[in-house]
Order: sequence, then C-alpha cells, then structure tokens
Amino acid sequence: MTEAAATESRHVKRITRNFILANRAASAGMTDSPLCRTENIRWQTLEVGRRSRAALLNQQPAVVWLTGLSGSGKSTIANSLEKLLHGKGRSTYVLDGDNIRHGLNRDLGFTNEDRIENIRRVAEVAKLMADAGLIVLVSFISPFRAERQLAREMMEKGEFFEVFIDTPIEECARRDPKGLYRRAIAGEIKHFTGISSPYEPPDNPELRLRTVGSTPDQLAIQIEALLDARLQRNDCTGDVF
Repeated sequence: MTEAAATESRHVKRITRNFILANRAASAGMTDSPLCRTENIRWQTLEVGRRSRAALLNQQPAVVWLTGLSGSGKSTIANSLEKLLHGKGRSTYVLDGDNIRHGLNRDLGFTNEDRIENIRRVAEVAKLMADAGLIVLVSFISPFRAERQLAREMMEKGEFFEVFIDTPIEECARRDPKGLYRRAIAGEIKHFTGISSPYEPPDNPELRLRTVGSTPDQLAIQIEALLDARLQRNDCTGDVF
C-alpha cells in the first residue's frame, strides 16, 4: 500500500496503530502516526483585529473565488485582476490551484475526498489573508457547490465573491497546452474534472464571465467593477475601496 490512508483513533488509554483493510483482498498493517486532534485548545484573543489591519492598508478585505473548468482561464484572469488592483495601490494575493499543490497541498490527489480537503485548506488560508486585510484572489477549479458554499460561510458577510468562469468544455480542450483533456479522454488521467469527475456550476454566483470573445483584461475590469460597487456599499471600516 503506497497511498496515505485515514485511520480512526478510539477513545481508549492506549491508541493502537494497527489497521485492517477489507476490500477484495484482506490486508493489515501499522500506521506511521495516527492523527489525534487535541481538545485542549481555545481561541487566543489579540488586540490588533481585522478592521485595524484593513484600515492600515486603506482597503476592505475581500475574497474573490474564481471557479471553472481546467483551461477556462481562471489563472490568467486572476493574474490580470491582480495587476489591475496592484496598479491602483491595492494589497492583493493570488492563491492558484497549481501553485498550492506544489507546497501546502502537495500531499493531496484528485479523488473527491482530496478535492474537498484541497478546498477546505485553501478556504482557511483565504480567510487568514482576508483577516490580514488583503484582497484575496482564489483561482481553483473547486468543482463542488457544497465546498464553495463552505468557503463562503467561512468569510465575513459581504466579503466573498464567487465568480464563475464560464467557458465551454470544447473551448477549454482547444486551449489546453498540456494536452490534459486528450489524455483524460484516452483514460490516461483519472478523476479529471469535466471528463471523469463532475463539475457543479454555481447556481447564483456574484458574477458570471463568458470568456469566449473577451480578453482577460476586459474580464478583470468587470470583476474590479463588482468589487468597487459591492465593497463601497458594504463598507464597514470607514475606508473607501
């Protein structure tokens, strides 16, 4: 067995590290180290809060969550949007799906379970960055509605913006420089979103962008306009976006 597996610790004095697999072939083994979540933790109160951090940056925090198929243009649009905001003196950070898998989420694969954990971790990071006063641009396929809703609920009210990068799968496959769609259709890549793994489009995103016929810069301007209008209306810090 070469893949990581989750084990469950029972509430007993001594946590055993043995496990049994029963799926086609019976197997047994021993875990390297069980994951034990401590119950003896509490929130630490800090004197400098999110409003103070945002005021120092003279901006309102926001999380812009770009979701769409692989090759839809999420990363390119996020990059254009960050350049646009950065040029106007805004403090931003892009959380990109591929980049995060080189570090924080390098231990995750592409099963449904791993995708869910992938989004949970990224949402936690985005929340921390928003608490620091940043405008966070999240560029992830994030295929499941439930996980995107979970991310929304983690953020402060009015600071989460779901942006659906709506590109037909045929166009995504045409753009694909790495040939991932071709390989997925041939069965060489498992759990590929849109081919062998589902994608659930947003029901009611803050913004829906159809990329065909528009440049990334044009689409970035639309997102900035959304942020400008919504954040000024929901201003809670006394600062103008």
